[in-house]
Amino acid sequence: MLKVLLVAVGGSIGSVLRYAASGLAQDLFRNSTFPFGTLLVNLAGCLLIGAGSQLAEARGAFSDSSRALLFIGVLGGFTTFSAFSNETFSLFRSGSPLLAWLNVAVQVLGGLGCVWLGRYAAYLVWR
Repeated sequence: MLKVLLVAVGGSIGSVLRYAASGLAQDLFRNSTFPFGTLLVNLAGCLLIGAGSQLAEARGAFSDSSRALLFIGVLGGFTTFSAFSNETFSLFRSGSPLLAWLNVAVQVLGGLGCVWLGRYAAYLVWR
């Protein structure tokens, strides 16, 4: 139960950080329609989960509870893209490149497809 609480607290922190960082980045590029705010949080989350997972694996730097708080909670709330990227990297690293590429294809194409489907369903229901 403690880990669930840690994930919840971390997720709240990560979500607030995502909102703030994304907004700041987007404000810097006001005249652009490119989603720089989302790009910033996705890349920053990937950088942080990469560094954190390396420290956890190589040095045992994090306890199970701190991993739940930081990796699942904070970074999960900050961006789930970091988890996807770390899992894909792990597949490549473990010698499963086909699974890694399948993960990329299904996540990206599936995500885009689901966004389209959700938008279309909402359009049909609330037009």
